[in-house]
Amino acid sequence: MEYRRIGGAGIKVSEVALGAWLTFGADVDEGTTRACVKAAVDSGINFLDNADAYARGEAERVVGKVIRDLGLRRQDLVLSSKAFWPMSDGVNDRGLSRKHLFESVDGSLRRLGTDYLDLYFCHRYDRETPVEEVVRAMDDLVHQGKVLYWGTSVWSAAQLEAAMGVARAFNAYPPQVEQPRYNMLDRHVEPEILPTCARHDIGVTVFSPLAQGLLTGKYNEGAPPESRGARGDWLKGDLTEENVARVRRLTSLAKDLGLEMAQLALAWVLRRPEISTVITGATNPAHVLSNVKAAGVKLTPDVLEEIEKILENAPA
Repeated sequence: MEYRRIGGAGIKVSEVALGAWLTFGADVDEGTTRACVKAAVDSGINFLDNADAYARGEAERVVGKVIRDLGLRRQDLVLSSKAFWPMSDGVNDRGLSRKHLFESVDGSLRRLGTDYLDLYFCHRYDRETPVEEVVRAMDDLVHQGKVLYWGTSVWSAAQLEAAMGVARAFNAYPPQVEQPRYNMLDRHVEPEILPTCARHDIGVTVFSPLAQGLLTGKYNEGAPPESRGARGDWLKGDLTEENVARVRRLTSLAKDLGLEMAQLALAWVLRRPEISTVITGATNPAHVLSNVKAAGVKLTPDVLEEIEKILENAPA
């Protein structure tokens, strides 16, 4: 495993992380979760990504229990959570108000069984709460020792700039990390968001680097019966004939390089210096062991050029 700093901060995370979205506390049982976390930690993964909204808190509870059951040292782990989405029908149990952030962080700490979060994300931008309120609330959580670094998820470049401006005006802790969706088939962050993060030394922790499984190649011959693609609109606009054709060509290229398709896709995201880590999901330990092999893979300029040609043109 190799490790990268989160932007300009001193903290380091594994290039490949393990996330709980759509898996732990929901589709994946506790025993399999334990096996996945153990495989991850044994392979050098130190960053376990979570959120209160994942399975309405169950993901945090299960991961916290697994950490205790495995006897993992807290200082060896980078634990995150997020707040924004509704956690009940309560009118204030949502968003980024000072009230909700203070109550949400306590709930996450309790479920995870820890005294502090290494990273705490504003899970979306809240148009009903002033940015000044959000920044000052997060600054207070840092001063209280409940959060070491705070960040954002799926914020625009303009929203990041606004938060940085408020932090400077109040001499408050600024956002240190952004968590966007980014993969070979979704490159919307490249024109503005990644340059903004680089300019302000904001780290980037990428979610859905495998386009929810499409970039593993498992859809190359159609959607498997138990896959998300076969169960509805999980892949939304990604699962198109053109994209599947691209992935088939990418899979062939990966084979020529001695890589699995997923490893090529993860290494491609990690090619950018702005990226701190790729957050991967797993429904069994084999997925973890495969994904960690992407760490440290360096793609040569000619390989990157070939990938660009494939991505730009949908094969017939």
